[in-house]
Amino acid sequence: MTDTQKPLTSLVVDNEAAEKRSRPAGAKKPGSKNRRKSRELVLKAVYRGMLNESELSQIFRDMTDDPDYNKADEAYFRQLLQSVTVNINAIDEKLVNFIDRPLAELSPVEHAILRVAGCELMFDSTIPYRVVINEGVELAKVFGGTDGHKYINGVLDKFAADVRELEVRASKT
Repeated sequence: MTDTQKPLTSLVVDNEAAEKRSRPAGAKKPGSKNRRKSRELVLKAVYRGMLNESELSQIFRDMTDDPDYNKADEAYFRQLLQSVTVNINAIDEKLVNFIDRPLAELSPVEHAILRVAGCELMFDSTIPYRVVINEGVELAKVFGGTDGHKYINGVLDKFAADVRELEVRASKT
């Protein structure tokens, strides 16, 4: 670490400075990087936090070592991970209305996927609800159980109808 870099003590960072340090000359801007990879990393971080009950700052540092980290949209990764962490109780409180079992009985992977997608549905209206549902289903196909993607799809469909009622209704007319 150079003396101009500060140690990471929280997820609130100077994104502009981080972008300049991490981007080689001529590389694409961070917005052009893959948000799906960002969601995958957030899923892994949330899952790890659920199992290990680790400090968020340690989980974040571990995720930067992931081979997919350089392929992800770093700013979006930081924003989404911080948002899930800050709003985790509100997400879970809303989520219990749409699942058929207690939260404790959900697969940890499915629970983490629902937290990430639930966060996007509740707190980021710039992403269309169908994109959020599709991304959650794709994560479940890769990381979840055999038919977990079907369960995720059903839960997120109900979740979206509740938190984005007008958007869902408008898309069906």
